[in-house]
Amino acid sequence: MKYVPICLAALLLLCLVPMPYGYYQLVRFVSMVVFAVMAYQYYVKMQEMWAVVFGALALLFQPLFKIALGRTMWNIVDVVVAVLLLIVFFHERKNEGDLI
Repeated sequence: MKYVPICLAALLLLCLVPMPYGYYQLVRFVSMVVFAVMAYQYYVKMQEMWAVVFGALALLFQPLFKIALGRTMWNIVDVVVAVLLLIVFFHERKNEGDLI
């Protein structure tokens, strides 16, 4: 389970390529679940800043009430979030923390 952020980063970067609409829906749902779990785990570890960041990302990516940012803006968001996930993953790995 600890490689889930890497997989999610890959899914987000794959959104830069033209894909069927269903793929984007799937990525939004998976992202929402992963970010919600990460927010909870950071909340339990009393790291409120990261809990708020991942909670906000869960709300941003939730598929029920879509936030219309446009294709270009979503591509930027996807890249920024993928880089954030990779930074958090390698930082946690360096500290031998076991999130997800």
